[in-house]
Amino acid sequence: MCSPFAQGRLQAPAHQGGACGGTWRGAARRSGPRAGPRLGSPPSPRRSGRRGSALPSGARRPPLPRGRGRGGGRLFCLGRQKSQSRPCFWVAVGCPQGLGLSLVGQPSSRHASSPPLSVTALALECPKIKVGTCQDCIQSGPGCAWCKKLKFTKAGEPDSIRCDTKEQLQQRGCDANDIVFPESDAIPLKNALLEDKTQLAPQRVRLMLRRGLPAKFNVTFRRAQGYPIDLYYLMDLSYSMHDDLEKVKKLGGDLLAALNSITGSGQIGFGSFVDKTVLPFVNTHPEKLKNPCPNKDTTCQPPFAFKHVLSLTENANMFETEVQKQSISGNLDAPEGGLDAMMQVAVCGGKIGWRNVTRLLVYATDDGFHFAGDGKLGAILTPNDGLCHLEENSYKKSNEFDYPSVGQLVQKLAENNIQPIFAVTSRMVGIYQKLSDMIPKSAVGVLHEDSSNVIQLIREAYNNLSSRVILDHGTLPDSLKITYDSFCHGKKTTLDGARGECGDVKIHDQITFQVKVTAKECIQNQSFTIRPLGFTDTLTVELFSRCNCDCDEQQSPTACNRNGKIVCGTCSCNPGHTGKNCECETKGKTSKELEGSCRKDNASVICSGLGDCVCGQCTCHTSDTPNKQIYGTFCECDNMNCEVHNGQLCGGEERGRCDCGECKCKDGFEGSACQCKKSTDGCVNTRGKVCSNRGHCQCNTCQCKPGYQPPFCEECPGCPSPCARYISCVECHAFESGPFQKNCSAACSNIAKPDSFAGGRQCREKDSENCWITYLMRQEDGEDQYSFQVIGKKECPQPPNIAAIVGGTIAGVALIGLLLLVMWRLVMEVFDRREYSRFEKEKLKAKWNEGDNPLFQSATTTVMNPRFNGE
Repeated sequence: MCSPFAQGRLQAPAHQGGACGGTWRGAARRSGPRAGPRLGSPPSPRRSGRRGSALPSGARRPPLPRGRGRGGGRLFCLGRQKSQSRPCFWVAVGCPQGLGLSLVGQPSSRHASSPPLSVTALALECPKIKVGTCQDCIQSGPGCAWCKKLKFTKAGEPDSIRCDTKEQLQQRGCDANDIVFPESDAIPLKNALLEDKTQLAPQRVRLMLRRGLPAKFNVTFRRAQGYPIDLYYLMDLSYSMHDDLEKVKKLGGDLLAALNSITGSGQIGFGSFVDKTVLPFVNTHPEKLKNPCPNKDTTCQPPFAFKHVLSLTENANMFETEVQKQSISGNLDAPEGGLDAMMQVAVCGGKIGWRNVTRLLVYATDDGFHFAGDGKLGAILTPNDGLCHLEENSYKKSNEFDYPSVGQLVQKLAENNIQPIFAVTSRMVGIYQKLSDMIPKSAVGVLHEDSSNVIQLIREAYNNLSSRVILDHGTLPDSLKITYDSFCHGKKTTLDGARGECGDVKIHDQITFQVKVTAKECIQNQSFTIRPLGFTDTLTVELFSRCNCDCDEQQSPTACNRNGKIVCGTCSCNPGHTGKNCECETKGKTSKELEGSCRKDNASVICSGLGDCVCGQCTCHTSDTPNKQIYGTFCECDNMNCEVHNGQLCGGEERGRCDCGECKCKDGFEGSACQCKKSTDGCVNTRGKVCSNRGHCQCNTCQCKPGYQPPFCEECPGCPSPCARYISCVECHAFESGPFQKNCSAACSNIAKPDSFAGGRQCREKDSENCWITYLMRQEDGEDQYSFQVIGKKECPQPPNIAAIVGGTIAGVALIGLLLLVMWRLVMEVFDRREYSRFEKEKLKAKWNEGDNPLFQSATTTVMNPRFNGE
């Protein structure tokens, strides 16, 4: 948006006009020749009949209507009081993005007492991301401009200095003629006059788009009188519509007469629908498929999905004749297959007979509709393909494809420029109103129970549709954004809408839409269509990208050391040469090899991003920051990135200087920012050592080594105990034994045994002879410096009594053996007693005499003579 201005003379760049580009004096008076109409300017109130758009709160219009110019802007006066004592504060509204305006000169005589005021509009920012060429510059942001002036950059300055906003470049000395700033523009290619056959202008526009800058152009629509109309009557022939069919059979002449009262060329056609011929939509019993009427005495035609009965014609008699042949049908469920029929009417344009005129589709029913997904109830799983499948004027593949979705139908109706009129009974108005809300150009009317008011309904619906103008476009890629400003006749202006829309447009009314197309990135050449929905007029918009610079330079034979040519102010070197002025020979090396010597490592950028690689060496840039120097082999250093003390770098020049991120302090100062004077008074311990030789004194405070604690670095709570580590040294110094006995002074030079000792840590450790040594150990100044003092004598263990050990062992073994014998004897005694007890029990159970031995066998054998009879 434009910035606010005060009264005075408004001066803007010459490439625009009006509030955004003309010259204004005082009360919005424009000086200079009056410019004619320009593509992209909003309509004047005199042409459109519009008394003006809504103003900002508290604003009033400039006194002269010429305050609107061809630049697309308007001036509004803010802050004037009723007393008129305060001057106007002019605000420009609707200026192209990024347009710079400024106030210059003296205020008008009407406000001569007001002080002179100069205000400059804010320019678009220029991010300058990875800029090396003019093309990189203009693609980095919509506010970026490139200076092609030769020798514009100074020694050490990068070419990215050439990329900035136009205002900044001019302040640096770049002439306006040397500034490259491509802008988005609209060029009309075909702009026929508006007449009865042409309702939309222009008809073809070419847009040159720069990334981020919108191209604006105006589209004018003038509603014509008597525009041709094609009307297709699509009727529900389910059994509940039998009385409606009788009325429609007599409507042919009246319907065509109603069309002819609106237009000089009207055609009518007829089609009907019921539902898919599968369960649960219709009864599939063979008798019901022949006659689906609930009353057997009534004859009905077999159910069907959609029948195209009559193509569009001007013959009313033919309409009545064909409709007279129709009879009612029937189905099971309440919703009908109307969306199936509408889809076929929309996509079968050749068979329906649609002309390239206003197309109306009257949809008459008394019930709801099936939509995508309902086909699964009848085992129909294939989604609707949106294609024409009329065979012998019937939709015979309805049982193969599911119902279309509402979105799919809306798309096909829009593609074929068909406006549906839903003529439904009162109980269905709510459902079809919601459906109509999803279809941009559609209407809903209440149909009487016998369809007796259908002609009046169509007439009213057509008037509503034709008086509502919706300007819309086809599908666009994500890289494009399009918005519409709608300047409707006598209505409030709508800005930045997703589509243009005006209502209550009368015949011969002329309305204007301002279309703004913005490319979010560089695009391929392409085109799209803008059309008023429901009308046949179209506007083709051709898109071309402005992502390259057209510098149009005159070449000099001595330029670039004769080793290249000038491209937008910089040298483009011939093969074998490189450098800012092509002064270096590559000597067979590739550019990557030369750049490799300018990188600190493989992961870093060339010359740290702060210099140019010239002949394999970094030439550091000159910084825009005053007194800042960039240096180093890889331009990695500067004299500004150091710590600050008291608001000054390194405490100021009297204390130190910044060198490659580190403060180099002068004598007498120290610290990371040279913030301290050198002194050790607060760092000396009781023994006169600075920080106990375990740190350094900085800013009169000890900076201790890891583990040690201030104030004098004497204590180290987390350090390991020295007792176990130095027991061998204590043993060799105190008792002249142990592993270091022979080289005690060399191996234990950091351990001392002073004559006097006070304080320290008490230790108790075992030496090499397994004796306990108790001693005190104290850390001296420095690291690993200790002194010790032994307390008492060694505590060595007594040798073992061999005789007692052997005797005790033998006695123990004998005792254990005796115990084992006693235990074994006890176990055997228990076992014997158990066996004897069991024997006694078995003996008591025996049945023989106690005096007989059952095992005894007599030695006498008695033999009987069988023949002896006793005599």
